[in-house]
Amino acid sequence: MTNTEKDIRKLNLLFESTNPEAILRWAIGEYGKDAAMSTGFGVSGIVLMHHISLIDTGTTIFYLDTGLLFDETYELIEQLENQLGIRLVRVSTNITLDDQSQIYGEKLWESNPDKCCHIRKVLPMQHYLKDKKAWITAIRRDQSESRRNAPLFQWDEINRVLKINPLAAWTEDQVWSYVKHHRLPYNELHDRGYPSIGCFPCTQPVDQEGSLRAGRWAGKQKTECGLHRG
Repeated sequence: MTNTEKDIRKLNLLFESTNPEAILRWAIGEYGKDAAMSTGFGVSGIVLMHHISLIDTGTTIFYLDTGLLFDETYELIEQLENQLGIRLVRVSTNITLDDQSQIYGEKLWESNPDKCCHIRKVLPMQHYLKDKKAWITAIRRDQSESRRNAPLFQWDEINRVLKINPLAAWTEDQVWSYVKHHRLPYNELHDRGYPSIGCFPCTQPVDQEGSLRAGRWAGKQKTECGLHRG
Protein backbone atom coordinates (compact mmCIF):
# COMPACT_ATOMS: atom_id res chain seq x y z
CA MET A 1 0.00 0.00 0.00
CA THR A 2 1.44 3.38 -1.03
CA ASN A 3 1.58 6.42 1.22
CA THR A 4 -1.23 8.00 -0.82
CA GLU A 5 -3.43 4.94 -0.32
CA LYS A 6 -2.69 4.96 3.39
CA ASP A 7 -3.56 8.65 3.67
CA ILE A 8 -6.83 8.18 1.81
CA ARG A 9 -7.73 5.21 3.98
CA LYS A 10 -7.13 7.36 7.06
CA LEU A 11 -9.35 10.10 5.65
CA ASN A 12 -12.19 7.66 5.02
CA LEU A 13 -11.93 6.35 8.57
CA LEU A 14 -11.64 9.83 10.05
CA PHE A 15 -14.72 11.23 8.28
CA GLU A 16 -16.83 8.07 8.23
CA SER A 17 -19.10 9.29 11.04
CA THR A 18 -19.16 12.97 10.13
CA ASN A 19 -21.36 14.94 7.73
CA PRO A 20 -20.93 16.59 4.30
CA GLU A 21 -20.31 19.99 5.87
CA ALA A 22 -17.34 18.68 7.85
CA ILE A 23 -15.88 17.05 4.75
CA LEU A 24 -16.30 20.22 2.68
CA ARG A 25 -14.79 22.42 5.39
CA TRP A 26 -11.78 20.13 5.54
CA ALA A 27 -11.40 20.02 1.74
CA ILE A 28 -11.72 23.79 1.30
CA GLY A 29 -9.41 24.47 4.24
CA GLU A 30 -6.84 21.96 3.04
CA TYR A 31 -6.81 22.78 -0.69
CA GLY A 32 -8.34 26.24 -1.10
CA LYS A 33 -8.09 27.36 -4.75
CA ASP A 34 -6.65 23.97 -5.68
CA ALA A 35 -10.04 22.35 -5.00
CA ALA A 36 -12.92 22.44 -7.46
CA MET A 37 -16.44 21.07 -7.38
CA SER A 38 -18.10 19.82 -10.56
CA THR A 39 -21.85 19.82 -10.98
CA GLY A 40 -24.39 18.53 -13.45
CA PHE A 41 -27.09 20.42 -11.50
CA GLY A 42 -28.77 17.39 -9.95
CA VAL A 43 -30.29 17.78 -6.48
CA SER A 44 -27.16 16.34 -4.84
CA GLY A 45 -25.04 19.01 -6.46
CA ILE A 46 -27.44 21.70 -5.28
CA VAL A 47 -27.08 20.43 -1.71
CA LEU A 48 -23.28 20.71 -1.97
CA MET A 49 -23.48 24.15 -3.60
CA HIS A 50 -25.61 25.38 -0.71
CA HIS A 51 -23.10 24.04 1.82
CA ILE A 52 -20.23 25.67 -0.05
CA SER A 53 -22.08 29.00 -0.23
CA LEU A 54 -22.17 28.98 3.58
CA ILE A 55 -18.48 28.06 3.90
CA ASP A 56 -16.68 30.01 1.16
CA THR A 57 -18.41 31.52 -1.88
CA GLY A 58 -15.01 31.81 -3.56
CA THR A 59 -14.66 28.04 -3.89
CA THR A 60 -14.52 26.98 -7.53
CA ILE A 61 -17.68 25.32 -8.82
CA PHE A 62 -17.70 24.38 -12.49
CA TYR A 63 -20.03 22.72 -14.95
CA LEU A 64 -19.48 21.07 -18.32
CA ASP A 65 -21.44 22.85 -21.01
CA THR A 66 -21.80 20.37 -23.85
CA GLY A 67 -23.95 22.73 -25.88
CA LEU A 68 -26.72 20.16 -25.50
CA LEU A 69 -28.10 20.98 -22.07
CA PHE A 70 -31.81 21.54 -21.54
CA ASP A 71 -33.10 25.13 -21.51
CA GLU A 72 -34.32 24.43 -17.99
CA THR A 73 -30.76 23.63 -16.93
CA TYR A 74 -29.42 26.93 -18.26
CA GLU A 75 -32.22 28.76 -16.42
CA LEU A 76 -31.31 26.94 -13.20
CA ILE A 77 -27.70 28.16 -13.44
CA GLU A 78 -28.84 31.77 -13.20
CA GLN A 79 -31.21 30.99 -10.32
CA LEU A 80 -28.48 29.27 -8.31
CA GLU A 81 -25.97 32.07 -8.83
CA ASN A 82 -28.50 34.71 -7.76
CA GLN A 83 -29.85 32.85 -4.72
CA LEU A 84 -26.61 31.38 -3.38
CA GLY A 85 -24.26 34.22 -4.27
CA ILE A 86 -21.87 31.92 -6.09
CA ARG A 87 -20.27 32.04 -9.52
CA LEU A 88 -20.40 28.95 -11.69
CA VAL A 89 -17.52 28.42 -14.09
CA ARG A 90 -18.44 27.21 -17.58
CA VAL A 91 -16.12 24.57 -19.03
CA SER A 92 -16.52 23.34 -22.61
CA THR A 93 -14.76 21.82 -25.59
CA ASN A 94 -13.51 24.00 -28.43
CA ILE A 95 -15.09 21.58 -30.89
CA THR A 96 -18.43 23.03 -31.96
CA LEU A 97 -21.39 20.80 -32.67
CA ASP A 98 -21.07 21.66 -36.36
CA ASP A 99 -17.39 20.67 -36.29
CA GLN A 100 -18.27 17.44 -34.55
CA SER A 101 -20.89 16.62 -37.19
CA GLN A 102 -18.45 17.25 -40.02
CA ILE A 103 -15.72 15.10 -38.46
CA TYR A 104 -17.75 12.24 -36.98
CA GLY A 105 -21.13 12.46 -38.71
CA GLU A 106 -24.51 13.79 -37.68
CA LYS A 107 -25.84 13.01 -34.19
CA LEU A 108 -22.74 11.36 -32.79
CA TRP A 109 -24.64 10.90 -29.52
CA GLU A 110 -26.76 8.31 -31.31
CA SER A 111 -24.09 6.47 -33.32
CA ASN A 112 -21.35 6.57 -30.67
CA PRO A 113 -22.48 8.13 -27.36
CA ASP A 114 -19.23 7.19 -25.60
CA LYS A 115 -17.25 9.18 -28.16
CA CYS A 116 -19.61 12.13 -27.85
CA CYS A 117 -19.29 12.16 -24.05
CA HIS A 118 -15.52 11.84 -24.34
CA ILE A 119 -15.27 14.86 -26.63
CA ARG A 120 -17.78 17.11 -24.93
CA LYS A 121 -17.33 16.15 -21.26
CA VAL A 122 -14.37 13.93 -20.38
CA LEU A 123 -11.60 15.75 -22.24
CA PRO A 124 -12.69 19.28 -21.20
CA MET A 125 -12.84 18.18 -17.58
CA GLN A 126 -9.42 16.53 -17.71
CA HIS A 127 -8.00 19.75 -19.12
CA TYR A 128 -9.68 21.85 -16.44
CA LEU A 129 -8.56 19.65 -13.55
CA LYS A 130 -4.93 19.41 -14.65
CA ASP A 131 -3.87 22.21 -12.29
CA LYS A 132 -6.17 21.15 -9.41
CA LYS A 133 -5.41 18.88 -6.49
CA ALA A 134 -8.89 17.97 -5.28
CA TRP A 135 -12.12 17.29 -7.15
CA ILE A 136 -15.42 17.46 -5.24
CA THR A 137 -18.36 15.54 -6.71
CA ALA A 138 -21.98 14.90 -5.76
CA ILE A 139 -22.13 11.19 -6.55
CA ARG A 140 -24.02 8.92 -4.14
CA ARG A 141 -23.97 5.18 -3.61
CA ASP A 142 -27.71 4.80 -4.14
CA GLN A 143 -27.68 6.35 -7.62
CA SER A 144 -26.61 3.25 -9.52
CA GLU A 145 -24.94 -0.14 -9.18
CA SER A 146 -21.67 1.26 -10.53
CA ARG A 147 -21.59 3.82 -7.70
CA ARG A 148 -22.64 1.44 -4.92
CA ASN A 149 -19.18 1.30 -3.35
CA ALA A 150 -18.19 4.94 -3.79
CA PRO A 151 -16.03 6.04 -0.81
CA LEU A 152 -15.91 9.50 0.69
CA PHE A 153 -12.32 9.89 -0.56
CA GLN A 154 -10.52 8.16 -3.40
CA TRP A 155 -7.57 8.75 -5.70
CA ASP A 156 -8.50 9.54 -9.29
CA GLU A 157 -5.61 8.18 -11.30
CA ILE A 158 -6.82 9.60 -14.61
CA ASN A 159 -7.08 13.20 -13.41
CA ARG A 160 -4.36 12.85 -10.75
CA VAL A 161 -6.49 14.44 -8.04
CA LEU A 162 -8.05 13.47 -4.72
CA LYS A 163 -11.68 12.78 -5.52
CA ILE A 164 -14.03 13.75 -2.69
CA ASN A 165 -17.62 12.51 -2.50
CA PRO A 166 -19.18 14.21 0.57
CA LEU A 167 -22.67 12.85 -0.14
CA ALA A 168 -21.66 9.26 -0.90
CA ALA A 169 -23.68 7.88 2.02
CA TRP A 170 -26.73 10.09 1.56
CA THR A 171 -29.99 8.85 0.02
CA GLU A 172 -32.37 10.33 -2.52
CA ASP A 173 -34.83 11.14 0.27
CA GLN A 174 -32.15 12.99 2.23
CA VAL A 175 -31.10 15.25 -0.63
CA TRP A 176 -34.67 16.10 -1.56
CA SER A 177 -35.56 16.81 2.07
CA TYR A 178 -32.58 19.15 2.31
CA VAL A 179 -33.42 20.99 -0.91
CA LYS A 180 -37.04 21.50 0.10
CA HIS A 181 -36.22 22.44 3.70
CA HIS A 182 -33.87 25.18 2.53
CA ARG A 183 -36.16 26.17 -0.36
CA LEU A 184 -33.41 25.76 -2.90
CA PRO A 185 -34.06 25.97 -6.65
CA TYR A 186 -33.88 22.76 -8.64
CA ASN A 187 -34.41 21.69 -12.23
CA GLU A 188 -38.15 21.70 -12.94
CA LEU A 189 -37.68 18.69 -15.22
CA HIS A 190 -37.52 16.56 -12.06
CA ASP A 191 -41.22 17.32 -11.59
CA ARG A 192 -41.88 16.04 -15.10
CA GLY A 193 -40.49 12.55 -14.61
CA TYR A 194 -36.76 13.06 -15.13
CA PRO A 195 -34.89 11.46 -12.18
CA SER A 196 -31.48 12.30 -13.72
CA ILE A 197 -30.83 15.07 -16.22
CA GLY A 198 -28.00 15.32 -18.72
CA CYS A 199 -27.96 16.34 -22.39
CA PHE A 200 -31.38 16.59 -24.00
CA PRO A 201 -30.75 14.10 -26.86
CA CYS A 202 -29.76 11.38 -24.36
CA THR A 203 -32.19 12.01 -21.50
CA GLN A 204 -35.77 10.82 -21.29
CA PRO A 205 -38.50 10.93 -18.63
CA VAL A 206 -39.35 7.63 -16.96
CA ASP A 207 -42.70 6.32 -15.78
CA GLN A 208 -41.54 3.53 -13.51
CA GLU A 209 -39.33 3.02 -10.49
CA GLY A 210 -35.82 1.75 -10.94
CA SER A 211 -32.32 3.14 -11.11
CA LEU A 212 -32.10 6.82 -10.28
CA ARG A 213 -30.19 7.20 -13.55
CA ALA A 214 -32.92 5.57 -15.58
CA GLY A 215 -33.73 7.63 -18.64
CA ARG A 216 -30.09 8.34 -19.46
CA TRP A 217 -28.98 6.75 -22.75
CA ALA A 218 -32.16 4.66 -22.86
CA GLY A 219 -31.85 1.57 -24.99
CA LYS A 220 -28.05 1.63 -24.95
CA GLN A 221 -25.54 -0.33 -22.87
CA LYS A 222 -24.37 2.85 -21.18
CA THR A 223 -24.97 4.20 -17.70
CA GLU A 224 -22.09 6.67 -17.22
CA CYS A 225 -20.68 9.49 -19.32
CA GLY A 226 -17.12 8.51 -18.41
CA LEU A 227 -16.34 11.12 -15.76
CA HIS A 228 -16.62 8.66 -12.88
CA ARG A 229 -14.67 5.63 -14.02
CA GLY A 230 -13.03 3.16 -11.69
